[in-house]
Amino acid sequence: MTRPNPAFWLGKRVLLTGHTGFKGSWAAIWLSQMGAEVTGLSLAPDQTPALYDLAQIGSLTDSLIVDLRDQAAVETALAGRAFDLVLHMAAQPIVRTSIEDPIGTFASNIMGTAHLLQALRTQPALKACLVVTSDKVYANAETGRAFLETDALGGKDPYSASKAAAEIVTQSFARSYFDRAGVPLATARGGNVIGGGDFSRDRLVADIVRAGQAQAITVLRHPESTRPWQHVLDCVAGYLTYLERLASDPTTLRAMNFGPRPGGPEVTVGALASQAVAALGAKPWRHEPDPNSLEAKALGIDASQARSVLGFESQLDAPEAVTWTMDWYRRQADGEDALALCRAQLARYETL
Repeated sequence: MTRPNPAFWLGKRVLLTGHTGFKGSWAAIWLSQMGAEVTGLSLAPDQTPALYDLAQIGSLTDSLIVDLRDQAAVETALAGRAFDLVLHMAAQPIVRTSIEDPIGTFASNIMGTAHLLQALRTQPALKACLVVTSDKVYANAETGRAFLETDALGGKDPYSASKAAAEIVTQSFARSYFDRAGVPLATARGGNVIGGGDFSRDRLVADIVRAGQAQAITVLRHPESTRPWQHVLDCVAGYLTYLERLASDPTTLRAMNFGPRPGGPEVTVGALASQAVAALGAKPWRHEPDPNSLEAKALGIDASQARSVLGFESQLDAPEAVTWTMDWYRRQADGEDALALCRAQLARYETL
């Protein structure tokens, strides 16, 4: 399997948005470990605890706390700074939050992306930029077929629609500006990511961990639903590998799915939750249907292009991802250092 190349990243000036979030914190740890000079740009963490704080991500990056919805603030923050590569991960990532606050979600995920790309147009040394969207960008008719990069975009809920719109915004900036400047601008569509350090509201694993710590029962809305489960290290490895290729080969495809290995078994929400609560020694989950939910029951993405074009595929299947994830939470709850745990799992991952 192709992996992120430390020799490539050594000394690279990288702008990482969303570095205060779950996936962004893992990306910051990996990039800094490979010797990249990381500038983080994001809102302050919106959860307590937060992996950003637990792992002291601020000490690994030049951390800029900026609201991407504020165009002037973004341009001011980036003025006078030069970057070789950009990984845009900042977003409002929760479906149920998007139902509660659609306008805020659109502002963050659509206009935030547009504000960033506008500011990056003046970057003279930029070699490539990757915008992270979602596996939920596709128009999902619930057929059960895994989506290809060429499938139609859509979105029944504000989160999905905002990410599909971010795809279109990115394509328009690429064709209007970045292509002319010789800078590859692409999108990455990741699966449902799990891993240690996610404490977000309304995320399955985080909800299970909170319930276990409180000796409460986890409530599932759709235990029969299927998702393309992926460990955070597999997802981040895919993003970094893709960004490397874009920088060296501008003809690389400009949209890529990252998810479980093609042909792997489908895993329901209920099955994953059962393994997770058992690993924590927590109480069994309970089903409480939500008749008003807009979330898709069947969702899968075809990641075969990542394998054929990049030589990359995920290394951990869903049960392995749950094992790694729950081991992180158990050890962190027992007092082990969060950054040391992340680095230990990263070192283990690099030997797979």
